[in-house]
Amino acid sequence: MPTSRSAALVVLLIAACVLGLAPILVRLTETGPAAAGFWRFAFALPLLLAITARPGGEGVGTPSKWMGLAALFFVLDLSFWHYGIVMTSVANATVLCNLTPVVVTLFAWFAFRERPRRLFILALGLALAGAFAMSAGADGGQGTNPRLGDLFSLSVALWYAGYFLAVKAARRTASAMKIMLWSTGLGLPLLLGVSLALGEDLWPATAAGWTACAAMGVMHVVGQGGVAWALGKLPAALTAVTILIQPVVAAALGWLVFGETMTAVQLIGGAVVLTAIVLAQWSSLKKKGAEAVAAAPVP
Repeated sequence: MPTSRSAALVVLLIAACVLGLAPILVRLTETGPAAAGFWRFAFALPLLLAITARPGGEGVGTPSKWMGLAALFFVLDLSFWHYGIVMTSVANATVLCNLTPVVVTLFAWFAFRERPRRLFILALGLALAGAFAMSAGADGGQGTNPRLGDLFSLSVALWYAGYFLAVKAARRTASAMKIMLWSTGLGLPLLLGVSLALGEDLWPATAAGWTACAAMGVMHVVGQGGVAWALGKLPAALTAVTILIQPVVAAALGWLVFGETMTAVQLIGGAVVLTAIVLAQWSSLKKKGAEAVAAAPVP
């Protein structure tokens, strides 16, 4: 068991780091933000088909209504987040979207009357304060429209919460990989429609752009698939904290690749948000259904 747990932790760390590449690759695709999501799905779909349709595998089957709802929420997730990545800093876009566990716990509070502990209320206040600090502390040179980008990235926490809840319902009758297949396949034409409706550049202009698009597809399968696999083998608390390496990786890559730096106020705000997420996870683990809240993977 220790060996199995160690292997799962290694897989989780690798998957979280791989997902940290997402905001960098979005900017390198040479396409519009929604179009980048379209190519992410387009390149991921053949890999997901090969995995699910392999001999001895589960098979493709047919999608459930929950898989369709998951696809819709994932399209909203990627559309808003990819625009957020372009408009604000990589660090802000990645940290703010990781408020999903807080949103899920709030939903459980109001929809299922699962009242959170006082520690969660404190965590929520800290998260909102940290998010405000990250937005207000921007120096104005981090993206095309930092304030709107922060708002878009913050909304991703809501869209991804919807995606997670739909996946949770779909998991009653299907594997994680099958759900990924159908949410990706059904979301593919939707992202194409969004891209065309917004008049985005759909085709990368250079080989480097195509490489970034293909890398997003591989990242989608390896990152999301790795997290989904590891979640079934690790304690929820450990998983929740470990996944928070993604914003750190994304911020470091944003600095290395794009020369983005964070102001002191943003650094403090980011630290407060990450601390709040950890506190929220810790608090929710004391409540019924808390493991599902802590297990939500990032986009």
